[in-house]
Amino acid sequence: MAGKKSPWGTGSGNGSGDGDKPGGDGGGAGGSDKPASDKGKGPRNPWLPPGSGDGSRRSANIEDIFKNRGPEGPRRGGGPGGPGFRLPPRPGGKSWFPIAVAGIAAVWLFISSVHQVAPREEGVVTWLGGKYYRTLTPGLNLTAPWPLQVVDIENVSQIRSESIPGTNEQKLILTGDQNLVDLSYLIRWNIKDLRQFRFQLADPEETIREVAEAAMRASVAEQDLDSVLSGAGRAEVEARVRTRMQDILDAYRAGVAVQGIEIEKTDPPNEVVEAFKDVSAAQQDAETAVNSARAYAQRVLARAQGDAAAFDKIYAEYRLAPEVTRRRLYYETMESVLGKTDKTIVEAQGVTPYLPLPEVRRRSQSQAQTPTPSQQQAPGAIAPTESR
Repeated sequence: MAGKKSPWGTGSGNGSGDGDKPGGDGGGAGGSDKPASDKGKGPRNPWLPPGSGDGSRRSANIEDIFKNRGPEGPRRGGGPGGPGFRLPPRPGGKSWFPIAVAGIAAVWLFISSVHQVAPREEGVVTWLGGKYYRTLTPGLNLTAPWPLQVVDIENVSQIRSESIPGTNEQKLILTGDQNLVDLSYLIRWNIKDLRQFRFQLADPEETIREVAEAAMRASVAEQDLDSVLSGAGRAEVEARVRTRMQDILDAYRAGVAVQGIEIEKTDPPNEVVEAFKDVSAAQQDAETAVNSARAYAQRVLARAQGDAAAFDKIYAEYRLAPEVTRRRLYYETMESVLGKTDKTIVEAQGVTPYLPLPEVRRRSQSQAQTPTPSQQQAPGAIAPTESR
């Protein structure tokens, strides 16, 4: 390659290069037939746009590449059309740009003006997102395009819930007998009037929580501790809380319907749990004793009622035959009394009025059980057989 020039010329532009130095003296007199003014110049960079200076070699940047690129690739020279991309014209030579803008505007008007509302939903229409205009009912609805009218759709039939207090929190409420109870409950509600719900209160959810707590404290204060802890007392408190909440929210025009109150927990405070357990155990023992007394009273009453019924039957027979009934009652009474004694009474002339017959009977039985000396035999003796 010695003595040959690079087809791209030298990079220094002064007519000298390492490839042109056979002996280190440069290529100015080495047989080059180009004039001195053309030395240091090579072929033009194909990525440079036409008319870019003197045509000397230099690196092309990204702007030069895109300026020189046409619809069919890089341009090697100038031509009509310029470097930018242009859509083909419509018939008649007009531009497609107005039609494209009109199409985009039509799609935007359709999307922002037509609203489909589900059966369980309602929508609120406001002017520029601020002033209330109207409420959209379920179905297909038309409004002015955004941002003139803004539509906010809400599910008004959904049952929402609020738990008071939060997780792992304690809510102490004072009862009517000056006791504290740790009470947690759940509120179920839904939207009754979407316009009032959105525009009447600043924070509807927080208002519902505050109203629920006030109604619960007022209702629990009307009950004693035992009533609140029992099932019947809970049901009464839940009904009163729901009624109070609905009255207050309607007065506020909150647009909320309270569906129900559910008391989840009623416990004594953590500081007195052990003492409360002792009291509960004592109450259970007292209830057990009371139940036992009631059962005994019922048994006694039943026996007395049975005796009274039997007496009524005897009295009815006595009225039919007084003398016979009197004798029978006398004999039955004497038999029941004397049958439990060890005395025998005989009413007859010439007979001792009192005979210790039971004592004689006992003595005879003891003598019969005691063997006589003649009946005692030596061990191993064979008892004599009775002859026939």
